[in-house]
Amino acid sequence: MSFLVSYVPDSLLAKWQLIVSVAAVFNTVQNFFTLNLTRRIYNAVPPHSPVTALQARTFAVWTLTSAVVRIYAAYHIHEKVVYDMALMTYLIAFGHFSSELFIFRTARFNAGVLSPVVVATSSLIWMISQYDFYVKR
Repeated sequence: MSFLVSYVPDSLLAKWQLIVSVAAVFNTVQNFFTLNLTRRIYNAVPPHSPVTALQARTFAVWTLTSAVVRIYAAYHIHEKVVYDMALMTYLIAFGHFSSELFIFRTARFNAGVLSPVVVATSSLIWMISQYDFYVKR
């Protein structure tokens, strides 16, 4: 177990990046095999335009890309470019889920959509508020 612990980043924000990334990898895998969790997020689509397997796989690739950036950020949290890229992944996620809730109305507030909204919002606030502490200019 101590072997695995040696690979865990030191800072709390870096650990958070790693936790969110692991959850994103899980989400990626499930999107390749089932539509159940994705349909919980995009739960307001009309019956004539349901979430498709193609949409779920596209969402999976987008989620995996974000996870890779965030994993890299977990281990390079003090590098400006990496920190900025990770921060942008949360901004993109926030914009995406907000637009699906309020503009396109393909999602309704429930646990499926609330989880990524809370993660994106809290991560954005945390990263912006701690920017000067972590980023060495």
